[in-house]
Amino acid sequence: MLFQDRKDAGRKLAEMLSSLPDLADAVVLGLTRGGVPVAYEVARACHLPLDILVVRKIGAPGQRELAVGAVARGVVTLNPEIVRVLHLSEEWLQQAAERASAEISSLETLYRGGYPPVETAGRTVILVDDGLATGASMRAAARAVRPKARHLVIAVPVAAAGTCRALESEADRIVCMATPENFEAVGQFYRSFEATGNDEVRGLLADARRQSAKPAA
Repeated sequence: MLFQDRKDAGRKLAEMLSSLPDLADAVVLGLTRGGVPVAYEVARACHLPLDILVVRKIGAPGQRELAVGAVARGVVTLNPEIVRVLHLSEEWLQQAAERASAEISSLETLYRGGYPPVETAGRTVILVDDGLATGASMRAAARAVRPKARHLVIAVPVAAAGTCRALESEADRIVCMATPENFEAVGQFYRSFEATGNDEVRGLLADARRQSAKPAA
C-alpha cells in the first residue's frame, strides 16, 4: 500500500507536479470517475483550473473488464491484439463505440450541470487518473487532447511499469510516483479504494469552479 486514499495520492502527486515548468496557463483534467478526486487535489495545490474528461472503456463481449479499447471526445482507441484474438468485427466495434459515445454525452451533461468545458487548446494539459493498469483509458484521453494542447502531461500516482513505457509516445511528459513490481490492479496500492460516485464527481467539479471564481487575495 502506498496511499491512504485518492485524496492522499492527489496531494502527493501535486508535490511532484508543482515543480514542473510552464504551468502558468495549465489546466488539470481528471479522468472520470476515479481520477477526479486525485485531479481535484492536484488542481487545488497547484492553483490550476479543474475539469473532467469522460472516458468509456469498450469491454469485450462477456468480459466487460477486458478492455478492447476506449472512447474519449469522439476518439476511439483500440487494442489491436485483443481485437484480433477475439475476432471482433468492424460492425461490432462501431456499435460498441457508438454506445460508449452516447454514454459519454449523457455523463458530460450530468457532471457539468450546464457549464461549458474549460478551454484546453494551446494550453498545457495535465491528464490525471488514480493509476494505470492497461492504460486503455489514458491512451484514448491523450489522443483526444494532444492535437490541440500545447504541452501534454500524463500524471498518475502509480502505474504498471510496462504501461508507462507504452504511453511515453502519447505525451510530452509522464509523471508517475511509483511503478511497483507485481502490479496486479490499481486498488492494491490504496488503503481505501471505494468507487467514486457520480455525486462526488459533480461536487468536486462544482467546488473547483467556486474556488476558481474567488478573487485572488
